[in-house]
Amino acid sequence: MACSCSAPEPKSPAPGFRKALWIALWVNLAMFVVEGIASLSSGSVSLMADAIDFFGDSANYILSLTVLSMGMLWRGRAAMVKGITMTVFGLVVWARAVWVVQAGITPEPLTMGAVGLLALAANVSVAAILFKFREGDSDMRSVWLCSRNDAISNIAVMVAALGVFGTGTAWPDLIVAAIMGTLAITAGISVVRHARSDIAEARTSEAQPAATPSSSR
Repeated sequence: MACSCSAPEPKSPAPGFRKALWIALWVNLAMFVVEGIASLSSGSVSLMADAIDFFGDSANYILSLTVLSMGMLWRGRAAMVKGITMTVFGLVVWARAVWVVQAGITPEPLTMGAVGLLALAANVSVAAILFKFREGDSDMRSVWLCSRNDAISNIAVMVAALGVFGTGTAWPDLIVAAIMGTLAITAGISVVRHARSDIAEARTSEAQPAATPSSSR
């Protein structure tokens, strides 16, 4: 464990990143509870998907806070876990949407719209706080992508609510849920690729000190 964090001159997290993570964590936990209850009362798949996403993001923020003071290798590994989690989340949303199609459930649009607006306000605030960290290492980038995707998802939920209200069918909700799932999959793949690059860079940096003595002989 010690050698994994002993790479020379590891990239340090940007100042203020830890505080930003704590804010993001509490906002996401609160919205998970709110949207979870709203999704059950309204029958909306897109709200349920967004609630699950809030929960997943909360777990990811905890993971980021845990490895924040560690070396690049461990932060890259944390980002890898988050990227895989995001991808799995997208697949679960797709599966849920298919199930609802077969069940023929129509959600309640007013609850969808109101809660979607509240979630958008929460996520735009978090995204604004995290915006300056978007070009950091794979761990920082994954946090930014989660926040960005959440804000986009909230707008989509409100559009779905209007669609359900106008058509009286579940299709707008299902389409938005499918888009949210696809967005999670593509973002997850992007984070995994970035994490692999960071892990490879960290391992190369660790190997260089060991190679120096032999090269001087």
